[in-house]
Amino acid sequence: MIRRLLSLVGLLTLAACSRPGPVPAPPPTRPIVFSIVSTEDRRAQMEAWGPFLRDMERSTGLPVHPAFARSDAAAIDSMRFRQSDLGWFSNNAGLKAVQQANGEVFAQVSRASAPGGDQSVIVVRRGGGITLAQLLACNRRLSFGTGGPKSTAGTLAPLTYLFAPRGLDPARCFRTVRTASAEGNLYAVGAGVLDAAADSAETMALMAAHDTPFARRTLSNLQVIWRSPTLPEDPVIWRKDLDPSVKAKLRSFFFSYGLGDTPEAARQKRVLKRLGLGPFEPADDSHLIPVREMQATETLVAARLAGDAAGVQRAQAELAEIAKEKAAQTTPAQPA
Repeated sequence: MIRRLLSLVGLLTLAACSRPGPVPAPPPTRPIVFSIVSTEDRRAQMEAWGPFLRDMERSTGLPVHPAFARSDAAAIDSMRFRQSDLGWFSNNAGLKAVQQANGEVFAQVSRASAPGGDQSVIVVRRGGGITLAQLLACNRRLSFGTGGPKSTAGTLAPLTYLFAPRGLDPARCFRTVRTASAEGNLYAVGAGVLDAAADSAETMALMAAHDTPFARRTLSNLQVIWRSPTLPEDPVIWRKDLDPSVKAKLRSFFFSYGLGDTPEAARQKRVLKRLGLGPFEPADDSHLIPVREMQATETLVAARLAGDAAGVQRAQAELAEIAKEKAAQTTPAQPA
């Protein structure tokens, strides 16, 4: 009897062990955090970005959370401390994200207002007779408007591509140099308050699109006397250590969004248009070479003004390295 009981217990135990248990729930999917620098309130940001972020969720199958940063520094720190996975950066902030926060460029935006890319321009008042040669005479007779110290189109591009190659420093060339917003400089030149100003071709295109009487009058009073090479658009950057499968899903989303002639593509184009964007384009870290060139040129000019021989040497070495990288980009690869 005892043996039969033991056998029965053994059979019951074996049956219990062989019976499949409950299937464990899959681990929760970690959300993707997308950072955006904006000074608007969160409600306005979500109204603009919400449809795009929801489309990213549907395409990738991953939860997507926004991280609205109030400054470039906050967005860079968010990536550095792994609080965000990818984000839309300005070029200057993007360079820091790559250098300091383990970031990697994988895409660039395109602008609905400047589909061929932006340029820095120098404008004067139409009919005022001011030429580029007079501007470059550097005789301190003219007034000049620039953007902020790190403004690509309003400051760094004209320094890099116009003034510095001629050994000129805008701070010493003009009677007065005024720093203002892009729109403010255009209005000042159009009204005759400034003789000339560096600005953005995109800003002029946006002003034309607004089509107000004031904008039309201002633009009719302006003449472009110089244009820079095409400037890089803002980069989209992800962390290098992001899971490769996640990168593949994001890449598929970004490079198909708003493309095609289907009703869904038309809806996506409207989403992008609200953000002032066109379709995204593939890019890599070489996207930032012109930004590095502009910053190194700015450093070189500052070092020369300060009489810093060592600083001049370092900046020249950096520019020489950048020149090699640019040459390698344009040199066709040799067959193996």
